[in-house]
Amino acid sequence: MKIIESDIIIIGGGLTGLTLAYLLRSEGKKVLILEARKRLGGRIFTKYQNGFAPQEMGATWLGKQHTALINLLKELNLGVFEQKLGDRAIYEPISTSPPQLVSLPPNNDPSFRIKGGTSMLIQALQKQLSPDYILLDQIVKSIHEEGGDMMVKTETQDFKSSIIISTLPPFLLRSTIRISPSLPDSFISIASQTHTWMGESIKVSLTYKSPFWRAKELSGTIFSNVGPIPEMYDHSDFEDSTFALKGFLNGAYFSITKVERLELIMVQLEKYFGAEARCFLAYEETVWRKEIFTFSDYANPVLPHQNNGNPIFQLPYLNGKFYVAGAETANYSPGYMEGAVRSAQFVFGQIVGN
Repeated sequence: MKIIESDIIIIGGGLTGLTLAYLLRSEGKKVLILEARKRLGGRIFTKYQNGFAPQEMGATWLGKQHTALINLLKELNLGVFEQKLGDRAIYEPISTSPPQLVSLPPNNDPSFRIKGGTSMLIQALQKQLSPDYILLDQIVKSIHEEGGDMMVKTETQDFKSSIIISTLPPFLLRSTIRISPSLPDSFISIASQTHTWMGESIKVSLTYKSPFWRAKELSGTIFSNVGPIPEMYDHSDFEDSTFALKGFLNGAYFSITKVERLELIMVQLEKYFGAEARCFLAYEETVWRKEIFTFSDYANPVLPHQNNGNPIFQLPYLNGKFYVAGAETANYSPGYMEGAVRSAQFVFGQIVGN
């Protein structure tokens, strides 16, 4: 088997990997992204269907404090728009009382969405890269040092490089890829106890012909302590021409079927909105726990965001030939899109500075 050679190999074609390749493109280095999925984007995943609102199954929102992400969007000529919250929301505090209609305070710190869907960012970064920068369907099995070079073995191909950067969630890296020589015990210990952002989430979205909830002087904003949906929002597109509701389903429902999850959602929404809730055009969901290239079961309980941003992830390993990047590794806004971009910028600085 012929070995494919590159100066830098990036494992993972999500936001961090693509941003890093984008930053490296003018450095005169041969860069190669190895992505296990058949698509780019990782935990950025927008589902598109003609005539329907883009349905966000992954990362969605950003805030004014996310300056690295905002600057990247400006560079790529991508716009943002404010998430609709409205003046009133449905709030369900306990199961023994009916849902309440509550007034929302003025939103002085709004969340924003990317015009056209979050995957527009992935598409824009991909357009900045030569097609030979990216290989899909490459499931990395092992990394080892050989004669001063770093070797990567996937299920179908062998690669050689001077520098390797993993952008996988640290726990997934630890549990799915064999590395030789071994990384320090201190790294392995922390990685084994690092939470994978969105790993337990279930994202759900329903598209509709019209925003019927607005006719009822509602906003589409829902907060419930009863569930199974704890949060839901108006997810109509920027032009407000296609309409949707999007939210989270309690992660405990990962083990039942899609049909069963949908019926649970319908029962809850019908309680709030009446029979119109069942007149949806499309239902989409992503159960991130079942995404094997994102999530792997923890050996011991891990708290949300546990060890995200730990300083151990900012260190180079294997004599400066192996770096760890990704949303969970950033020292600012770890676990979010902002953290993913900042992580790419940080590792870029480390590599270029060497």
